[in-house]
Amino acid sequence: MRLMAADVAKATNGILVGQNAHLSGVSFDSRSVRPGQLFVPIVAERDGHKFIEAALAAGAGAYLTTGQTFGRTSITVPDTLAALLQLGAWGRNKLDQQLDNRVVGITGSVGKTSTKDFIAAALGSSLRVTANERSFNNDQGLPVTILNAADDVQALVLEMGMRGFGEITRLCAVARPNIGVVTRVATAHTERVGDIEGVARAKSELVKSLDASGFAVLNADDERVAAMQSLTEATVFTYGMSPSATVRMTSCVLNDRACASVSIESPWGKASWKMNVPGEHMAHNAVAAVAVAGVMGLDIQRAADAIETSVLSEMRMQHRIARSGALVIDDSYNANPASLAAALHALSATKSSRRIAVLGVMAELSDPEHEHLQITHLAKQLDIELIAVATDLYGVQSRTREEVAAILLAAEKSATILIKGSRVAQLEKLVSLLVD
Repeated sequence: MRLMAADVAKATNGILVGQNAHLSGVSFDSRSVRPGQLFVPIVAERDGHKFIEAALAAGAGAYLTTGQTFGRTSITVPDTLAALLQLGAWGRNKLDQQLDNRVVGITGSVGKTSTKDFIAAALGSSLRVTANERSFNNDQGLPVTILNAADDVQALVLEMGMRGFGEITRLCAVARPNIGVVTRVATAHTERVGDIEGVARAKSELVKSLDASGFAVLNADDERVAAMQSLTEATVFTYGMSPSATVRMTSCVLNDRACASVSIESPWGKASWKMNVPGEHMAHNAVAAVAVAGVMGLDIQRAADAIETSVLSEMRMQHRIARSGALVIDDSYNANPASLAAALHALSATKSSRRIAVLGVMAELSDPEHEHLQITHLAKQLDIELIAVATDLYGVQSRTREEVAAILLAAEKSATILIKGSRVAQLEKLVSLLVD
């Protein structure tokens, strides 16, 4: 998005210091600043102001600051993160006419990022789409996504994370979504919101933000999500395998690598496609994407065809091949009990001589001991070997990444290995030991 430094000052109630400047987009990471971008130093574990000079050296056209200046064009504000949210709301308003009610917000305990990726692909079959990179779904990532939208963007697809009450409401105030998608409510971040009912309440902030002209696209197979129909003024469409679903998955058949062939019936007709990532849960997320395409009035088979060739964000049920020749399912980006159970079921559906789940800790749970042992029981029921990395919570011997890599590289070529854990486990480093 093109903007002027004076626009930034006006949108943020800031003070422009230096010359007005032409800007193109925004970054809060000095390592990835592109020439002409506005640099926003975030004050968190580290003070982003320390990286302003590096951002300028990389070509930043201006920067926000709470007072410290380094020459060039700056905008002084009381709080840089609050200013970024204000600027994101300004950018959303600037795009309002060309977006024409095509702003999608997505939340849920499981499947947010993959559903976001599928929706972006489905809508991209007919429209010019901007979506969050990776999981840029918070107070920093969402406004930056809007402000980095292409000048000719026709639809925004915005993932919204939740780490506490009020966060999604705040993001919706910036994004003003016309369509809200809720995937699932599950035990995730319960340490912050108390229990699963707290999760449901926090996630429902998305549908509550929609007005009567909007649309809520809700998972009919999750009772807590389906119950959100009563909390919104928007028109509701549901999706899933439930006979009551507006967009109903009539067939989901997994192949030897657990990738599904899917068929649906909807108010806009029938569609079918083949998934290129494993797991019935991924097929379910893709159905949500086709539902959004239908709500927007797009050709749903064309949208489904785009999903067949879509590329998900990294470390989400990604097929990799280990140096030993074994199949690796890299789902290392994050984990909670629901997403881990879904991944284990996908692993169990693969045609393999040996199925191994390599698991790291699941973080931010209110009852971690119980939740981890439930996963251990499920793995046993599914006849899956479980290897724990740097945690005793699964009730099996904890091993280091290096120890696990040695074990896995000795596995036969016909084995399938799932790797999954929360961000803090950093299991992508284990994947690198296996495939690089």
